[in-house]
Amino acid sequence: MAGGGVVAHGEVKDYKGKITVFVLVSCMIAATGGLIFGYDLGVSGGVTSMDVFLEDFFPAVYHRMEKSKDDNQYCKFDSQLLTSFTSSLYIAGLLASFGASYVTRNKGRKISILVGGLTFLVGTVINAAATNVFMLLLGRILLGVGVGFANQAVPVYLSEMAPPKLRGALNIGFQLCTTIGILAANLINYGTSKIKGRSGWRVSIALAVIPAAIITIGAIILPDTPNSLISRGHTDEARRMLEKIRGTTEVEEELQDLVEASETVMAIENPWKNILQPHYRPQLMVAIFIPMFQQLTGINVIMFYAPVLFKTLGFGDEASLMSAVITGTVNLLATIVSIIAVDKFGRKFLFLEGGIQMLISQVIIGVMLGNAFGLSGVGQMSKSSANTLLFLICVYVAAFAWSWGPLGWLVPSEVFPLEIRSAGQSITVSVNFLWTFIVAQLFLFALCHLKFGLFFFFASFVVLMTLYVFFFLPETKNVPIEEMHLAWKKHWFWRKYLPDDQDVGYSMRSMA
Repeated sequence: MAGGGVVAHGEVKDYKGKITVFVLVSCMIAATGGLIFGYDLGVSGGVTSMDVFLEDFFPAVYHRMEKSKDDNQYCKFDSQLLTSFTSSLYIAGLLASFGASYVTRNKGRKISILVGGLTFLVGTVINAAATNVFMLLLGRILLGVGVGFANQAVPVYLSEMAPPKLRGALNIGFQLCTTIGILAANLINYGTSKIKGRSGWRVSIALAVIPAAIITIGAIILPDTPNSLISRGHTDEARRMLEKIRGTTEVEEELQDLVEASETVMAIENPWKNILQPHYRPQLMVAIFIPMFQQLTGINVIMFYAPVLFKTLGFGDEASLMSAVITGTVNLLATIVSIIAVDKFGRKFLFLEGGIQMLISQVIIGVMLGNAFGLSGVGQMSKSSANTLLFLICVYVAAFAWSWGPLGWLVPSEVFPLEIRSAGQSITVSVNFLWTFIVAQLFLFALCHLKFGLFFFFASFVVLMTLYVFFFLPETKNVPIEEMHLAWKKHWFWRKYLPDDQDVGYSMRSMA
């Protein structure tokens, strides 16, 4: 693409510059956009497992749970109204991501992040003050709009600001903040469950104003990316920003590549139509399959239903929330492992190792549940078996957290050329939210009917996605974002979709 140009023999350019404190701080601030996503993932499952919340808003579920303590363990939480409360956020995020694409492309990345923070803030206030299911759903929809804008803009911002050699680690900062948000929510849920009276769940939800305020204030002080500044006609400001983030005045070559890419962007009237052209098919497949498979790992079964799941499996109220804290801690620590490893071992290695580890743990979990509850769902687990199950779930969560969790956002955000980057990221976010919505809406129903076989169901998708990565995903480690087409050009399958001429910029060739 025109953002990086191809040099002799297809080599990747090495732009001048160093890693600066300015770029590190900017990326750290932007990455806090993951806090709102993570906090919501963590808090929603904990709140829906609290008796007072269920009694106030979902009394049918509460009474069924109380009356069926010795009956089918798989079906006690099965309620479409309850799952609608959780999943409404994701369908709202899906729809919001398309509006976020326009804002990100035409108004800048930081404006999208700001809109996301403000909308999430309003949704939090409505949810915390809710007195009926309508207010709950309205608040969740606004939370979804906020998350949709943040998830669309933050990965793009991080990929554009980060130097190539640290792009993986800095981009995973988004996922790290997501895991911090999940862990914080789990800890808060554990604490608020001990509050006497009926206000504990409100405190859990209301404290979401803290991550919302962090990202809102952060968006105000964030600098915009050079790519975004150039695309909006601020070339001189982009030059100064590039000098600041690269720590050198020798930025002319990189600036010129970005200007050429921007000119190509301006020549494209409809990036949504352009993204369907054959030479963008490799990237389009990434935007569709990576977020789809990320959700079909079954991770959200653990993340936003962890307390409900553990309670279903026989853990007590307090133990179920503490178990969620344990998995949240593992999630955070394993994400740090990914930050350390991603630019050293590469994206593909982590994808493959994580897939194999998830597959093994899921199969064993399914076998254990089958032995304990059978098809009837009636039975109990011994304390030692429950602890073993918790350990296996932690093994599964760790595998996801250093592979498909962060890389599911990193890889799509770095493979799109500038002219279709905002549209590509919107597809990534919308596909992610679509499948998150489907999994969230169907999980409790599927657990009731597929029983322990649900884990074998997700394991089958882990097999498919691991094969997809092995055969169809090139390694993108250390490749400058404006030279990414070279990774596709060398791939045994996708190279047939790319133009042959390597003497001019890819984006300009694609317009020919």
